[in-house]
Amino acid sequence: MAAAVESRSAHPLAQAVVAEAKGRSLSWAEAGETESVTGKGVRAEFDGQKVAIGNARLFDGEAVPEAIQGHAERLQTEGKTLMLIQADGQFLGVVALADTPREGVKQVLERVGIRKTIMLTGDNERVGRAIANVVGLDEVQAGLLPEDKVKAMEELGQRYGQVAMVGDGVNDAPPMARATVGIAMGGAGTDVALETADVALMADDLSKLPFAVALSRASRRIIRQNLFVSLGVVALLIPATLFGWAGIGVAVLIHEGSTVVVVVVVNALRLLAYR
Repeated sequence: MAAAVESRSAHPLAQAVVAEAKGRSLSWAEAGETESVTGKGVRAEFDGQKVAIGNARLFDGEAVPEAIQGHAERLQTEGKTLMLIQADGQFLGVVALADTPREGVKQVLERVGIRKTIMLTGDNERVGRAIANVVGLDEVQAGLLPEDKVKAMEELGQRYGQVAMVGDGVNDAPPMARATVGIAMGGAGTDVALETADVALMADDLSKLPFAVALSRASRRIIRQNLFVSLGVVALLIPATLFGWAGIGVAVLIHEGSTVVVVVVVNALRLLAYR
């Protein structure tokens, strides 16, 4: 049932459920009309039943059986992300998923030289802290809905001035748009996240982030050099023309002609060999 409903979703947690079901060689019928509830879960029709799968926020105001509640609390203490399953108003059980940090993410963050690292997550505080401790993050803001992430990004922008955000999901797109620089993980990223981001890492490999940052800094440095060359030539040509040291035709030829253009273009082409 869970796999049938979640197979209609592109959310990473949903795909994890489907992958586990396939790993167990399970088969399932097609789910009917599906409704995604942002930041909470999904509702669908399956085998004549109204099914709901999601976190506790999806079932606000509903009484979860003590047996399921107790089991869920034990799983939460282990840092698991929980998904409750309900069919026709009756709770059937809970699915637990564990986030695994990407390999080398701690080393990547150290190489980039980021001053402050903050996790914005819709998971509960325990899950967020468990991941943060492994990765070495400075701060965790947990239990956030998409609109909460947007507010958090705005506050971080006011606090630090320039903020970069790395994300891959639908819920990451709105806060990513508020960041100074949005970076989408291309391999696992959703289309909306890729369209919103300023930078897309086409491989699902966070180790490419230091290269992207270094390339951006090199590009900025070369742009400044080219501006210095262009403006420097103008600064020399203006007095030369005014005092008659060079004719207007010669000045235009020097400025618009091959000399300056070649210098600027060749300088920019150095980026092609950047490693």
